[in-house]
Amino acid sequence: MPAFRYEAVDFGGKLHRGVLEAEGSKAARGQLRTRGLTPLKVLPVTAAANGGGVTLFGGRLGAQEQALFTRQLSSLLSAGLPLNEALSALADQAERAYVRHLVSAIRADVVSGQSLSGALSQHPRDFPDIYRALVSAGEHSGKLHLVLTRLADYVESRNALTQKIKLAFTYPAVVTVVAFGIVVFLLTYVVPQVVGVFTTTKQKLPMITEVMLACSDFARAWGWLAAIGLVLLGWLIRRILAQPGPRHHWHSWLLTAPLLGKLVSGYNTARFASTLAILTSAGVPILRALQAAGETLNNVALRATVEDAISRVREGTSLARSLASANQFPPVLIHLIRSGEATGSLPEMLERAAQGEASQLERRTMFITGLLEPALILGMGLMVLMIVLAVLMPILEINQMVR
Repeated sequence: MPAFRYEAVDFGGKLHRGVLEAEGSKAARGQLRTRGLTPLKVLPVTAAANGGGVTLFGGRLGAQEQALFTRQLSSLLSAGLPLNEALSALADQAERAYVRHLVSAIRADVVSGQSLSGALSQHPRDFPDIYRALVSAGEHSGKLHLVLTRLADYVESRNALTQKIKLAFTYPAVVTVVAFGIVVFLLTYVVPQVVGVFTTTKQKLPMITEVMLACSDFARAWGWLAAIGLVLLGWLIRRILAQPGPRHHWHSWLLTAPLLGKLVSGYNTARFASTLAILTSAGVPILRALQAAGETLNNVALRATVEDAISRVREGTSLARSLASANQFPPVLIHLIRSGEATGSLPEMLERAAQGEASQLERRTMFITGLLEPALILGMGLMVLMIVLAVLMPILEINQMVR
């Protein structure tokens, strides 16, 4: 039965919003009137949520919500519930209105005769290509609940890895912002107030004090212009990197950059290997799996390598040799893929490679952040020490003159 999203008011003028099921919009309006509501808007949920998952209420399915939806749907299907009843249960318990409308729209499409993957394709912003490809593979194999369980594991592990990386760099970022704010405050307010007293005495100031005064004058007079210049420079660099050529060169350099290159390569390799593992284990053809796995890469150079590998595999070259031709993926991944192709256990080898890269990525992240934290604290301490010396040295010279 189709679902409809409605807006209606009661006799007191209070606005009500929600989703109901009816044979048609006329029947939906009739249901609202029997509840004592005057319908204002009654729209099919499929039409309202089409176009990338955007509704009149706005919003988007979050990463954690996507993982929860997948896990709960796999659990309900494993328990033997029909798909439409499982979706109905998920819609009823959804906490956010957008998620409730989205699940109701998917259920309405399923009830009308579409497959689950076809219903999900109406919302590409909420469910990417790889997600829909796995669901389609599960439907064709008749093991949708098993594929959804693997998919839930994949989404949760991906979210956990991303969250760990973000949390690891949160503290250095906060320290950097606080240090910059303290230095700016000292230069623009404290240094002029204190050192300005000595300029009226015609006393020759120490070199460090004169440098700090020059920096203070520049920050107060031209600081806003420098900030605007930095913003414009960032915007210009972003526009340049949006071009295919410069972006490819930049991403190629990132893969070889000191410290950062290992992080970029490890993060993309872990995503690529885990995606390819779950796709191949679900029975997706290798060319389609490679294409979907390549789309998860956010590094253009690695994505170009995968596209070249797709062409080589289509011509009959092995996957390991195709990926090794550009020498951009880690050798461990290539060796494990070669072993998986030789033994017929490619999904298992890819999963092992993904777990290994994820573990190494966490260790490298902890190592880099472990270096950044003391370096930032030391840099902040040196800046404050320079400012303190610039203030104290004229005072010490006056004391010596008085003696």
